[in-house]
Amino acid sequence: MRLSSMADYAVVTMSAAARHCGHARVSAAQLAEETGLPAATVQKLVSKLSGAGLLRASRGAGGGLKLARPAAAISLADIVEAIEGPIALTACVEHGRHDCTLEGSCAVRPHWGAVNAAMRGALADVPLTRLAEIAA
Repeated sequence: MRLSSMADYAVVTMSAAARHCGHARVSAAQLAEETGLPAATVQKLVSKLSGAGLLRASRGAGGGLKLARPAAAISLADIVEAIEGPIALTACVEHGRHDCTLEGSCAVRPHWGAVNAAMRGALADVPLTRLAEIAA
């Protein structure tokens, strides 16, 4: 499994936002400058991350962005799901998907739920606080 570029950029953006935790709000332009990502990409990510309840935006004087909850309460899984949707290694476990030619006879299909839960659990065990640490 490989994260999409947008999911990767969302992790980078959220990590930068977390480093501002407890300080003044930060703007999308500041996040773009700090991360080296294009401003338009950061704007798109901010919109999705805000919609998922991970960032909170305020307008006006003193406005800007801040984490919607403490960095320790936001996981890598939360960020990836905000961009990619539910974490699933195969499409056959998604409700309403019936496009696999093996669906009627697949002996592995009943086990994918456990595999997907393990994958999500591993990503959920990585808090944003760890991702925001500056490596020495």
